[in-house]
Amino acid sequence: MSQRTVRAVFISDIHLANPNSQVDLLAEFLNTTDMEYLYLLGDVVDLWKLSTRRGRWHKDHERILHLVLAKARSGTKVVYVPGNHDPFFRHFANNSLGPVEVKQEAIHTAASGEKYLLLHGDRFDEDIYCGHFWWHLGEWAYEAVVTLNRYVNRLRAALGRPYWSLPGALKMRSKKVQAYIDSFEEKVIAYGREQGVQGVVCGHIHQGQLRITEDGFVYANDGDWVESCSALLEHTDGSLELIQVPHTQGQTKNRLHPSPAWTCLKAE
Repeated sequence: MSQRTVRAVFISDIHLANPNSQVDLLAEFLNTTDMEYLYLLGDVVDLWKLSTRRGRWHKDHERILHLVLAKARSGTKVVYVPGNHDPFFRHFANNSLGPVEVKQEAIHTAASGEKYLLLHGDRFDEDIYCGHFWWHLGEWAYEAVVTLNRYVNRLRAALGRPYWSLPGALKMRSKKVQAYIDSFEEKVIAYGREQGVQGVVCGHIHQGQLRITEDGFVYANDGDWVESCSALLEHTDGSLELIQVPHTQGQTKNRLHPSPAWTCLKAE
């Protein structure tokens, strides 16, 4: 497997302890990528899932934590910004957990000089704060679709068919979901502008995105490792790229590629 070197990696929504977490693909990505900075933007360990009987902690999940710690001990600066599924760790903000720094929010300065605000994004999710019952109903529905997607693609793989995303198809067909995503992005961008930065990087909504607004502000969402398996990269020249690890089994490992639906921003 070839090794790639980048300046920074931004990932979130790994959801360790969730049976749908794509830990094998993430382990492959971490093993084949060297970086100066590694930012974990929330929902790394799914503490909510662990608090129920639906949570499952496997050695493969623990391996991800060991890989992250190994990166930190070998010189990578690792910064952890907890999310709404691992809020307990927000108590350690502005402190360290071993070699890992914990922040409520963080600022990353790119090689080209731009400053990016880093956060999870749940503070802008109105559904969380409009009602406990409705939020849990939405969580249950999403988990059910992702779980069904896992079994559907096991069957497709056995039949020699390529990976197909049921959650992605449903998102594309739902005007309500698209309106929610648009509203979330607008709120994150507005907050970032208030902080005086040139861009914002977040997670939370499991919807990878990388775009630049008309006035030059950068919005990036690094996606997730439950369904899309995506990460945001900063290259040594300061350019940003949103990449996806293919789900397809039996192909050459380490085939990272930009999704054709996503943008690659190059430094000027």
